Amino acid sequence: MPSRSDDPVAAALEHAATLIVDDIHALSAANPVVILDGRSGAGKTTLARMLVERWPIVGRVQMVALDSIYPGWDGLEAGVEHALDGILRPHGRGYLGEWRRWDWERHAEAESHAVDPSLGVLIEGSGILTPKTAAIADVRVWLESGEAGRKARALNRDGETYRPHWERWAEQERAHIARDDPRALATRVIEIP
Repeated sequence: MPSRSDDPVAAALEHAATLIVDDIHALSAANPVVILDGRSGAGKTTLARMLVERWPIVGRVQMVALDSIYPGWDGLEAGVEHALDGILRPHGRGYLGEWRRWDWERHAEAESHAVDPSLGVLIEGSGILTPKTAAIADVRVWLESGEAGRKARALNRDGETYRPHWERWAEQERAHIARDDPRALATRVIEIP
């Protein structure tokens, strides 16, 4: 089995984590807001987990994956709006935020989760970097990766559950990119092989 240093994707994510931790540290904020956007399979979830492990601020970080919020396979835009209204806006005003987990099997909202405004928050998911979220987030990351590698990683991760929905989801991502130009809103762009 190759080492992580032999894996170009792992190496790119390791380097990205180091850069983003430096960005967070440079803020000198007790409760920074970090958002990670990119198309499906770009490495957002892996990078988010790395950042949680390396969080440079005293106290824990609250990580929210939009996969837990999107209301179904046609819900990219609605999931982002839920994150904006329930997490980012309250957090920015110093209020307790809340989001509800989407139960993909029941096709309904499930339990709610609180977001403490005194702690940092990290939100990862396709579509999260928009002009509205960019105005609130301190560190805004766009992960750029080619379709072949992304698709292979996403289908390897989610298998046959995702395969029939790949194009349906990709169309929503394309609409987000055309509408919001997340790459231009990013404070850091990360290229993932």
